[in-house]
Amino acid sequence: MPLLQHPLAILAVLGAIIAAAEWLARRPYLRHLGTAFTAILLTALVANLGLIPSSSPATPLYNGIFGYVAPLAIFYLMLGVNLGSLRQAGAPMLLLFVLGTVGTLAGIVVAMVVVSGKQSIGPLFYALGGMFTGTYIGGSINFNAVAMHYGVSQQGTLFAAATAADNILSALWIAATIALPKVLNRFYPRKKALVPAPLSSETTTADPDAETLNPRDAGILIGLGFCALFLSEKLTTYLPGVPSVLILTTLALGLAQVPAINRLRGNRLLGLVCVYLFLAVVGAYCDIPALLRDGHLALTLLALVTILVLVHAVITFGIGAWLKQDWDMLSVASQANIGGSASALACARSLARPDLELPAILVGALGNATGTYWGLLVAEWMKTSGWF
Repeated sequence: MPLLQHPLAILAVLGAIIAAAEWLARRPYLRHLGTAFTAILLTALVANLGLIPSSSPATPLYNGIFGYVAPLAIFYLMLGVNLGSLRQAGAPMLLLFVLGTVGTLAGIVVAMVVVSGKQSIGPLFYALGGMFTGTYIGGSINFNAVAMHYGVSQQGTLFAAATAADNILSALWIAATIALPKVLNRFYPRKKALVPAPLSSETTTADPDAETLNPRDAGILIGLGFCALFLSEKLTTYLPGVPSVLILTTLALGLAQVPAINRLRGNRLLGLVCVYLFLAVVGAYCDIPALLRDGHLALTLLALVTILVLVHAVITFGIGAWLKQDWDMLSVASQANIGGSASALACARSLARPDLELPAILVGALGNATGTYWGLLVAEWMKTSGWF
């Protein structure tokens, strides 16, 4: 039996783990792991040592976090997506981002066929296909949304292996997108495209996690979140074939286009707290001995995402080269797909292209908005298709 069983005691430990993960993720030697994966690892360690419950025996607290906190995380993070601002990204960047999306869709199909996903991954192979599709079109918010819908987040070992594979490839691709333009420009020089003016220095240098929150905005956001959860659950009774996470995402996107709501401060802060709490519980479900024993699964998932990203790269850079596009812009657009807004912004800065910073953030937001839809579509297709 775990040492701590009272829900309040468990919540206290989870809160301490999130704080520790955030602190560790800012240290040079753990920076590339990120807060999310560090939280999973720390909670897995604590749960496997018997301090708090793991998957067996489970606790109703975990079910509550999966049922309410995880959807709220998606809702709050989606409130920051202003689709009206996408026109500022410019047509070339939007076109290259769409090209990268096509590369990701082709990549997951090729990768799943090559690794024989149904046999090598197991009955939830289609859910993994949808998760990787979502995250390599729009970032981890979509990865978590698809995982939550198909129950993968409660398969701790599988989810931890998938997260590890995603983190490894994401880190490698950041390095690749910074290096590739320099190499390619040496052999195939391209004229640098001019795009919209960069963000102000105040906007681009601020810590995206350092967000202010006041009681008025917090009250409105909390009310909107629970109202959206209630509506999404009710609407699923009238639309039984539509996943509740899709309804919730659509509600959040619609509200995000209302200026008064989009300007509310604290949505990212609340979203991050919710997502870290959700991922901490995922870590509690992770059976570390089973994960270490099943090295084949981890290698299979690593091979899957490697093939996916390579196909994405061939299509994005291959067609981009044929269209004689700026190598820097191709790298930033690809990074917006694979890593999301923050990684794309970091890529633009590393390439010394301040003019690409705003487009990077904007097309990353487009990926946030659409990744879950693509992920669920691909997962359902893989589930019923005979290809795999």
